[in-house]
This record gives sequence, C-alpha cells and structure tokens, in this order.
Amino acid sequence: MRKLLLTSILAVATIAPAFAQTLFTYGSNQVNKDEFVNVYKKNSINKKPDFSDSALKDYLNLYSLFRMKVTEAEDEKLDTLPSVARELDNYRKQLARNYFTDDQVTNRLIHEAYDRMKEDVHVAHILIICRQGADSTEAYKKIDSIYNVISSKKVDFADMAKQFSDDKDSKDNGGDIGYFTALQTVYPFENIAYTTPVGKISAPLRTQFGYHIVKVLDKRPAIGEIKVAQIMIGTPKSKGQEGIAVARKRADSIETALKNGASFESMVKKYSEDKFSVDNKGELAVFGVGRMVPAFEKAAFALNKPGEVSAPVQSEYGFHIIKLIKKYPLKPYDSLQPQLKRKVENDYRAQVARDIFFEKVKQKNGFKEYSANYDALVKKFNKLPDTGAMANSYKEEDFKNMREPLFSLGNNNYTQIDFVSFMTTMTRGRIQTPRNTVIADLYKVYVTNVVNDFEEHKLVEENPDFKSLMTEYRNGILLFELMDRNVWGKASKDSAGLDAFYQSHKGKYQWGPGFRGSVYKFKDEAAMKKGLKVLATKDAKDEDVMKELNSQTTPDAVAITRGFYEFDHFTDVPRSDIQKGKPSKPVKNNDGGYTVVKATEVNSAPIDKTLDEARGYIVAEYQDYLEKKWNEHMRQKFPFKVDETVFNSMVKK
Repeated sequence: MRKLLLTSILAVATIAPAFAQTLFTYGSNQVNKDEFVNVYKKNSINKKPDFSDSALKDYLNLYSLFRMKVTEAEDEKLDTLPSVARELDNYRKQLARNYFTDDQVTNRLIHEAYDRMKEDVHVAHILIICRQGADSTEAYKKIDSIYNVISSKKVDFADMAKQFSDDKDSKDNGGDIGYFTALQTVYPFENIAYTTPVGKISAPLRTQFGYHIVKVLDKRPAIGEIKVAQIMIGTPKSKGQEGIAVARKRADSIETALKNGASFESMVKKYSEDKFSVDNKGELAVFGVGRMVPAFEKAAFALNKPGEVSAPVQSEYGFHIIKLIKKYPLKPYDSLQPQLKRKVENDYRAQVARDIFFEKVKQKNGFKEYSANYDALVKKFNKLPDTGAMANSYKEEDFKNMREPLFSLGNNNYTQIDFVSFMTTMTRGRIQTPRNTVIADLYKVYVTNVVNDFEEHKLVEENPDFKSLMTEYRNGILLFELMDRNVWGKASKDSAGLDAFYQSHKGKYQWGPGFRGSVYKFKDEAAMKKGLKVLATKDAKDEDVMKELNSQTTPDAVAITRGFYEFDHFTDVPRSDIQKGKPSKPVKNNDGGYTVVKATEVNSAPIDKTLDEARGYIVAEYQDYLEKKWNEHMRQKFPFKVDETVFNSMVKK
C-alpha cells in the first residue's frame, strides 16, 4: 500500500526538452518548469490543478523532497538491487500487455462477437480429453478414427458420443450441449459452431480441453435474455425413483393450487426448495441462452406473457414451476460495446490480436528463421535414450557447442544453446515424447517470449507514455526501498532507539483509571459455579480454570482474556465489584452466560502504558520522528533553490 501511495502521489513525468526553463535546483541537479507542471497536473485532485501561490509552494516542497530522495537512492545504487530489477521487470511485462495488441483486429473481433450474439447455435460434440502439454498422439488417433467412422455414415453421431465422448455432462444426451451464443465457450469451439452448416459435422478440432468433433443441430435468431421466478421441488439422487415420484406428485399439487387461485409467491414460500431464491419470491437473476440446463431454459423461453406459469418441468435437479417476469431482447451494439471489449480482451480472442501484433513486430524488425539449424537441434534431441534411468533426460552442457542461430530479430541472433537454456527452465532437463511436437511447442513459446521482451524494451525507448509510466514506477520502487531502510524498517528493528523514544515520551501514553487482570466468560451457570470454586483455591491460575472446565466435549465452557481495562470502556461488571485479588460477583449476560473479573491491580488514577501496550502508537510516532530527521538531512545534503521569476510565471490568481 505504501509503495502504491508513493508511486501515485509522486508520479514523475518524462524529461522535458533541454531548452525548458529551470524551476529549481537541488544540489547539482536541475528540474525544469515544464516537468513540474506536468507532474502537478497529473496528480491534482479531480484533475483540476490549483495554480495559486500557496498550493504551488506546498507541492513544490513535496516534489523537491521526492526528487532528493530518488537521487539519494540512485547514489546508493538501489536501482542495481536484484529485487528492484525483478519487480521492475515484472511491472514492465504487465504494463506492456496493454500495448501488445492490434486495435483494428480487436475492434473486428468485438463486432464479430456482437454479430454472433444475434444468433443462437445448437450443437452436439464428442470430446476426447487431452490436456495441453500432454502427449496428444493417442488422443488424436482416437478422435480421427471416430471422425472417419461417422463420416462414412455407417453410425449415428449420438451413438458414437454415448460410447466414446469424455464429456460426462453431455455424453448420455448423445453429445447434445444445447444452445449457446458468442462468448460462452472457448473461441476455437465457438468458431467451428458458427461456421459449420446445420446438419454437418466438423473435422477434429483441438482446444485446451482436448479434441472435439462438433455437429451443428440448429441455428436460430437470438432469443435474448429473460427473468423468471420458480418453485423448485428437489429430487436428490439418494432418494432414487421413489423420491422422483414423490416430487412429481407435490409439483402437480402445487400446479393445481396455482390454477385454483393460489398466489405464486405463497407457493414459493411454502414449498420451494431452492435456497438461493426462496427469500426473493422465487426470482432468479436475468439469464440468457446456455446459462441454465436445457429443459429449464426451453420451458422458460416458451412462456410468452409476463405472469404466465409453466407446467412442472423436470431437470436433473428436480421439478420446476416457472413464472415469466420479463423478456429482454439483444441490446444495441453501442450499449454493449464496453462490456464486449472487456470480454474480448480477456478471452482467447485477445491472443488472436496479440499474435497479429507480434507478426507485425517480427516483420518490422527483420525476423528471420534458420530451419536447418533448428532441424539439427531436434535431431540431437531425438538421439536421447528412450528407456533406462536416463530416458528422455538431457544436460544443457551437452549442447554448449551448438551456437548456430535459430532466428534473428533486430540486430540480435538467438542461438541453439539459448533455446536449450530456455527449454531447461521449462522442462528441468527432461523432454517427453513425441519430442518433435514438444520441441515445436516450446520453440513457439520461446520465440513469443523473445519478441515480447524485444518489444517491451523498444516501448521504453519509443513510447513516451510507456516510458513515463516505467520511470514513475521505477522511482516509486526506489523511494520505497529508501524509506524502508531509513524509516519504516528502522523504526521496527531499532529496539534501542524505540525504547529511548518511548522513555522520552512516556507520559504521553497512558491508561485511564481501570484494572489489570483477567475477565472470565462462562458459558452457563454450571460452568460459572465450577470456575468460582477453582478460583477460590489458593494460588489458582487462569490455566487451572481452563484445564478444569474446558474439554473435548465442552471446549467453550469458559473463555479468558487478560489485559488492562479502563473503567470508562468496561461495563460488563460494576466498578464497585472489582477488587484486587478477589473474584467479582458473577454478572449474568444476555446470552445466558456469566462474566467474572479477577484483578491483579486496580488504579483510580491514570497510569503509564508499557512499551508493549503502546507499541503501535510509539512505532508510528517514531517513524514520523525518523522521517522528519531524514528529511532535514536530505535538505542539508541537497541545497534547494527556486527561481522566483520562473515560479511566479506559473501562479494564476
């Protein structure tokens, strides 16, 4: 939080032109007027800068001190710390993502998504699971075989889905997953669904889940969204067919009651077993196609007029009686565009835009591949043993002489051994089969990483906004490190300094009149009486009470807190009943329990808090003290001088 605060408040703008007017100097360093004004505007509240004399002077004092501290951090070489370099590198990568996309492609994908939302697609599929990074050979052979059999038209698609599909949710329905629309499934699957004609099947398709064959059953104009209420009678699997029969009978009786004039809301309250909607008159959140189980969705959208109620509909969860509240058609593009943009940028589609962007970066910077050198590297990997203790294992040093370029980008060559080093970090020296496929996948990732890193550094050099943000964040990191060393960390670690500060300010941290001791919260009267017996014994300790009362069967018979309690804030027991060394009279609580106090000291006047009792306040004030001293040191080390003529030129009355 401190780091973010420093970064946002003390943002640094890009360096202004050399001919700009110098506003102030600190030591041998200069800061010009344009730079200061840019920073001042950027950090003004509500983006409405106050150019009055007093406001500018306040910020000038703050900003000059900030610049002194950043220079001090640079003098101490904090920017060379590995932790700082790592954090800055991570920030650069995160920030650069917003720049690594093709805007034209993104806009086209947003329009494509909206156009597809005008149509619902009904599909069935067969899935053969193959996770990313796993050997895909057997999975592909299996899906290809299924595809060939279906293509021969000797078997029914639904029968093959029931027999072979790994999608447990749809296989019993012949692979039928119902209707859906754009942005509800992974982009490659959506593409196939929308581009395959009705009644046709697709060739095998690879997604992150495995291989699919898709059959398009129907396409229709979008039915939009809907809001309904429901009465649900559950059918737990544990109750079997008998439970289903009982639920059906109850649903039928509810339907009859509704037809005879019973209100829907009263039936919800009396009978519905949907705990998420029963307290809201049975109303569900607005939903669209593909969001509910097919039977429920079909029955809901079949209703036409608000207030219309369906007959009982059976789903895997039970029986539903549905009442239509309102239907919503697809909204206009302009109203959905911001929402669609967010979804597209977080969808697989965003990768499409990034891929096109990186292809342009490669073309612009003379990307060239050397396939013969790649083949030579793969050939050596294919000589690894397939069996034995060292099966599929390799050592990076065995490839140290392979220094031919795999590709070039800009003025740099990226060699075989560079790629092997990258592979080692990813595989830990063990490469699975089929090696050609695994190496090809890793090579693609490696090239992407190199191009990504290349463009990140070019952004810093060529994009003023990006450079400004990176400079801002860098200075924030340096300031945080410096503040931690000189103020925050020092205040918490300098025990001698903290104690000396406490001793010199001791009278400032006090308790009001009160008592120090133990407060006992007994669960009930029996526990209270038992506890008082223990406390009545000579030298009884809190641990004795806990041990006597709390057990595995009654772990909460008594709860004990210890500390100092001020009379003004402690009202559980009358002040007059609290005496040193004696248990107080039991006070019955509203929950049926009892409170008893046993004080080790009672004070009628304020007393000093110990260092531990006041530590939070003392550390905070000690930090303030250290920061003020350090600020004075910075002012002395970097003498500060303002050009009054330049300053006055900024003032607006």
